[in-house]
Amino acid sequence: MAAYRAPSLLQPHRAQEALRDAHDGRIPPLIGFFCGLACPPVAKVVAQLGFDVVWIDWEHAAMNVETMTQMVHDVQFFSEGKSMAFVRVPGHGHENIGFALDAGASIVVPQVDTVEQARHIVSAARYGAIRNGTRSAPPARYLPGISDTPLDPSLTFHENVNKQAAIVIQIETYTGIQNLDAILTECGDEISSVWLGSLDARISMGFSGGGLGGNEPEWLDAVALYESTLAKHNMPASGLAMGTPETKAAMGRGKSFVVVAAETYAIMGAGLTELGYFRENFPKRNHKGVYKQL
Repeated sequence: MAAYRAPSLLQPHRAQEALRDAHDGRIPPLIGFFCGLACPPVAKVVAQLGFDVVWIDWEHAAMNVETMTQMVHDVQFFSEGKSMAFVRVPGHGHENIGFALDAGASIVVPQVDTVEQARHIVSAARYGAIRNGTRSAPPARYLPGISDTPLDPSLTFHENVNKQAAIVIQIETYTGIQNLDAILTECGDEISSVWLGSLDARISMGFSGGGLGGNEPEWLDAVALYESTLAKHNMPASGLAMGTPETKAAMGRGKSFVVVAAETYAIMGAGLTELGYFRENFPKRNHKGVYKQL
């Protein structure tokens, strides 16, 4: 994502543009890594691996504002701008949306069900009452003449930032799927991508949440409605793409942004593999006499 970095790494990347370019086929899909642990040292390592996006899960991780901000800066600075930070915020709170954007990240907003919620999210994420924005400009976040250089000199700095940071909304209930057309009709110009949260959506419909998909007719109809709505609005899609090659291909179909790995899965996968090997190949034995005395 070095081609989409801003004049300062304290600013958000041109994530809106990157998502649209991936959707339109000008660049490959954005490849993301999921950080589900509140752990800045892990973010520093992941930042150096070459992922386009590093997702920081503030919604479900036990972290405060300072830790979230540190992880955003770790991603953007340790990658030297090659990776950009996306923060999934905890809910729709105006202050949390502002904290994540002030840190220099783009945002992922969960559990979007209604037009009213979408309007609130867009307003909280944008500067300028003239465009119904209610985001407050941070007075000490950017240094004048150093980190507030505008990408487009014909626009103000804050107008530039409005055009840089992406807003990804997550549709995670059947109600959200039903209301998605109205949401995108009202707010689609300000939304950069939509993510179908299959786990929560299936639970909301009374189905098992043990997987990321299913074959129930009602679920297949819901997914078809979701995909049809995105096609109607020419809206970039995002989501997970993990598992076997066949599963990855199916999950990544039509998506311009896919999350393909996570630190918890990597630890679990490597850890269980090695644990299984050594449990099988290192049985109990008397080690007396294995080492020989000189």
